[in-house]
Amino acid sequence: MTQTLVPHLVNDIGVDRIKIGVKEFQCMGAAPPYDHPHVYLDMGHDQEIVCPYCSTLFEFDGGLKATESEPEGCVYVATAPPGPPAA
Repeated sequence: MTQTLVPHLVNDIGVDRIKIGVKEFQCMGAAPPYDHPHVYLDMGHDQEIVCPYCSTLFEFDGGLKATESEPEGCVYVATAPPGPPAA
């Protein structure tokens, strides 16, 4: 069974528009702890959508991968805190 992860997007730099390579994603507004409720957005047949929480305009760009955005750095990548050393 293939599992597809839904990209989470942030606008820490405060731009009005972010180009992305997916039409379905979650907007977080900003990286934790400054995030708003994580809202699932689906553009459907449209080429853009506005987040109802932070008003960021997301524009689909088929030339971008799911892990890319313009400007760069808007695809959120969670990092786990370091765990105990391996035995």
